[in-house]
Amino acid sequence: MKLLRLVPDDTNLPFMSWRRITFPLSGLLSLLAIALFFAAGLNFGIDFRGGTLIEVQSKAASADLGAIRSTLGSLDLGEVQLQRFGAPTDVLIRLAQQPGGEEAQQAAVNKVKTALGDGYDYRRVEVVGPRVSGELVQNGILGMLVAIIGILIYLWFRFEWQFAVGATIATLHDVVLTIGFFSLTQIDFDLSSVAAVLTIMGYSVNDTVVIYDRIREMLRRHKRMPISELLDLSMNSTLSRTVITSTTVILSLLGMFFFGPEAIQSFVQAMLFGAIVGVYSSAFIAAPILIYLGVRTQGGKDEVAKADSSGEVAPRPAGARP
Repeated sequence: MKLLRLVPDDTNLPFMSWRRITFPLSGLLSLLAIALFFAAGLNFGIDFRGGTLIEVQSKAASADLGAIRSTLGSLDLGEVQLQRFGAPTDVLIRLAQQPGGEEAQQAAVNKVKTALGDGYDYRRVEVVGPRVSGELVQNGILGMLVAIIGILIYLWFRFEWQFAVGATIATLHDVVLTIGFFSLTQIDFDLSSVAAVLTIMGYSVNDTVVIYDRIREMLRRHKRMPISELLDLSMNSTLSRTVITSTTVILSLLGMFFFGPEAIQSFVQAMLFGAIVGVYSSAFIAAPILIYLGVRTQGGKDEVAKADSSGEVAPRPAGARP
């Protein structure tokens, strides 16, 4: 039986040559993501903004969103958002933070139940106060910072400092673009979104470590090979694993995107974007940046001379672990 090969064995893609395109592109996208964050901001969910979330199920064949909106609009509760999810009978009601503390929030819930009457079952009610939401924002930011620092420390001991810096830059690249994605699409940014960002970081680092491990192996085996050729060889030798892993992850996420409940859509959309960006950064950021951080082989002198003669900036020398 002939085995299925998504990537041919003789694949020889010039990843390092493409860095002249991917580096400026990544820099531009990162700047746009930062600009979007400051211009549009994030659409914080109730977890971070405070407010009330009510999940109701209509006893009729289908929930009438127009009737619900009209009924709740007359209650003077501020901003009210309605969202259908799952079955036609399921509706998610979001109420803005009510002035007056938790008692006012509970009073708003009672108003909604009274207005809608017995035609609906109330499956879930969540009330988040401003103090709790502020703590969640701080803890979410702290969690991402601790994760980045932990990754840096791990890679510093696992490889050389150049690899640790390269992986950290690639991870920050993924986080910045993902935050830009949230700012652009304005999907809810809640605790599940923080979990998505942390998962993206772990996925990206895992793929980067696999590539870095192969690069270190090649540094021991091909001590006279120019560094750009060695990096291309390492990338192509791990390409099959990267393609298979990313394909299975993306297919699983697509299943959740099309058939999963509305409650996890922000997580799934962020993960879909992050899985693609994570593979991109591992191939086109984490590996090529090692050239500029000074990783080279004993044959790197020949490459530096060629780079000088071609008008390119030569990488700074630094010893790689033998």
